[in-house]
Amino acid sequence: MPSPVRIANASGYWGDDPDALARQLNGGPIDYVTLDFLSEITMVILQRQRARDPQLGYAHDFIGMLEPVLESVAQRGVRIVANAGGVNVAACAEKVVEACGARGVDMGLGVVAGDDLLPRLDELLASGIELAHLDDGRPLSVVREQVVAANAYLGAWPIALALGEGAQIVVTGRTTDAALTLGPLVYEHGWAWDDFDRLAAGTVAGHVLECGAQATGGNLTDWQSFAAGEVGYPIADVDADGSFVVHKHPDSGGRVSRATVTEQLLYEIGAPYAYQTPDVTADFTSLEVVDLGRGRVRVRGARGTPPPETLKVTIVHRDGWRAVGAALLSGPKIRAKAERLTEMVWDRVGRDFADQRADLVGDRSCWGSAAPDREPNEGILRMAVRDHDRGRVERFAKVMMGLALQGPPGLGVFGGRPDVGPAFGYWPASIPRDLVHPHVEVRRRGETVAHPIDAHWPAAPTAPPPSVAQEAAPSRAPAGRRVRIPLRRIAYARSGDKGAHANIGVAARSVVAFEALREALTAERVAGFFGELVAGPVERYEIRGLRAFNFFLHDALGGGGTVSLRTDHQGKTLAQGLLGLEIEVAESVVKETPSNGEG
Repeated sequence: MPSPVRIANASGYWGDDPDALARQLNGGPIDYVTLDFLSEITMVILQRQRARDPQLGYAHDFIGMLEPVLESVAQRGVRIVANAGGVNVAACAEKVVEACGARGVDMGLGVVAGDDLLPRLDELLASGIELAHLDDGRPLSVVREQVVAANAYLGAWPIALALGEGAQIVVTGRTTDAALTLGPLVYEHGWAWDDFDRLAAGTVAGHVLECGAQATGGNLTDWQSFAAGEVGYPIADVDADGSFVVHKHPDSGGRVSRATVTEQLLYEIGAPYAYQTPDVTADFTSLEVVDLGRGRVRVRGARGTPPPETLKVTIVHRDGWRAVGAALLSGPKIRAKAERLTEMVWDRVGRDFADQRADLVGDRSCWGSAAPDREPNEGILRMAVRDHDRGRVERFAKVMMGLALQGPPGLGVFGGRPDVGPAFGYWPASIPRDLVHPHVEVRRRGETVAHPIDAHWPAAPTAPPPSVAQEAAPSRAPAGRRVRIPLRRIAYARSGDKGAHANIGVAARSVVAFEALREALTAERVAGFFGELVAGPVERYEIRGLRAFNFFLHDALGGGGTVSLRTDHQGKTLAQGLLGLEIEVAESVVKETPSNGEG
């Protein structure tokens, strides 16, 4: 039987631990290291950098992480796959070449591009491709003049091709996060592009690895279950059949358990039976997660169907100007003080901005009415505005700071006058996959060989099942005397953003707890708990193999991370809020469910 491929991850976002790559390389034997740097917000930042300097627009942290370990990478034959190219893959590739030259190493460098649609945008629109907004159907033409970036999500195919042509380091632009892992698996195991179950399994492995330490104890609900300190990063040993074991290097910090892996599997997903990528539509509902003990967890059972006929496109457009200011407030009567200062500012600058809000950070600024009603002793008044009239935004910035000596007592200047900067809107769209033309270059020994890719892509796709909420299964909740408990007593959870929407994955701590949650934790209950915080409907999906539910909260983030004025504009705190919800369950459920961990 072929040996498993050992893939480690050393970055889950731009700004992640700068020493993680070296630790993964030095901690023990590995075959690959993946590094994920990109998100919608990151793409906006990179595009702004490139607009100021044509040589920027990539995740430059990658070069700083890579250069000190290049000799080790070359000697050991470890392969590196990173989407550090951002919106300027060519510039990133040049920096890798320079770093290799400075260290005296010569390795094949694969460069994957073709995701940038900005130069072709007018041509596409003229040909009838509307690039309509996926949420509201508006054609892109209504904001065309404001568009600053448009990138299609590429899949694993170009990465696998680059590896097959001898690349030891592969740098890409916008790809799906999971493709960084799936590409090496397809290449190493020789999986066919229509072997959808294995492609789904590799996608699941990539989803576990893509956020770095979130699979090894980072952001874990039960964060106090392991000692504080440096958290190790995840490794997956992936067999030829697609099953894999998650672990980390011996003696590294953090924790790998069924809970850490399950929470990451639930992170930032929509309909769990139709997790769509350019390579496959993966079904998470068939997954089985088994704790093998000693910090090793096996995941198996993934199922896949063909990918959609379209690719997702992330488009960023200018959407006016924004400013965010803050003032330190102390008690007593801190809420009344915040309200007084807020009223003073709005009276001076107006109440009819395109968007405006004021939050007392420390008092319901993340969860709204779902938060406990407790008067804080101190907090930060955070005020934010967005408008297409820059002059109005600049006036807000001046007025807020100008009231420092006119407001209630106990006010401290915090952060200076608010900066006025551009606001950027996020525009999700899709495009027929045969209109996107990825291409690969492999550079080695001073030569560059181009590898154009057939525009038809591998495997003729068919439409996946529609993304609709599942029918509620009959309740099998235990009977008996009822008790009232906070949700966290029998469940753990993680939340994240999906553009303007959010998801909260909730996993039960035991089988009996799962049955109880099916009855007690409905979509209606979640929607009512968050109230005005969620502007759209809430959908619930059941994932029996994970003993979990995924709640998809439509329009929960005030427009999403690139434009939202909310304190928690990416929904990262919503799971912690929901875990405070009080529910009624049978007393036997509590007795049979461990309070910290799983049974």
